[in-house]
Amino acid sequence: MLELNRMTEAEFKTAGKIHVVLILDNIRSGLNVGSIFRSADSFRIEKIFLCGITPTAEHRDVLKTALGATRTVKWAHHPDAILLIEELKREGYQILAVEQTINSVPLHHLELKQATGYALVLGHELSGVSQPVIDGCDGAVEIIQSGTKHSLNVAVCAGIVLYEFSQKLNFRNV
Repeated sequence: MLELNRMTEAEFKTAGKIHVVLILDNIRSGLNVGSIFRSADSFRIEKIFLCGITPTAEHRDVLKTALGATRTVKWAHHPDAILLIEELKREGYQILAVEQTINSVPLHHLELKQATGYALVLGHELSGVSQPVIDGCDGAVEIIQSGTKHSLNVAVCAGIVLYEFSQKLNFRNV
């Protein structure tokens, strides 16, 4: 592990982060939430908001898959994603649902601005991001897929989107 030159938890907490937060809205599986925490740690995002029925970081299934990332990534529970979106908009975040919608932008075509903060909304494993939440967002982004299912596991989706955002926001320069 020493050869990987990984940060300690203390170093991680003070290290630069990409200006991205995640809003997990009504994700039912703690295993998915824990996996998302690991991706959030990997790409050094600012924070995760756990909304609605989403299990919090103390849940045993979250802890099982997070492998300690709940100690490094800042998080907070917020009961209502729509109210949270309104708060984050007032703070200057651009809010994007990660969802297949009529007007969604393919992830690889999305142009990001370095000085802008982004809040990415991921929704329920079966029903996705709810329409009222989508309506509160500034837009939607989707991962183009060519298979027969046209959907990805929410944790896999989070990893892909965070990787793309980290590349476009010059992650290595943070």
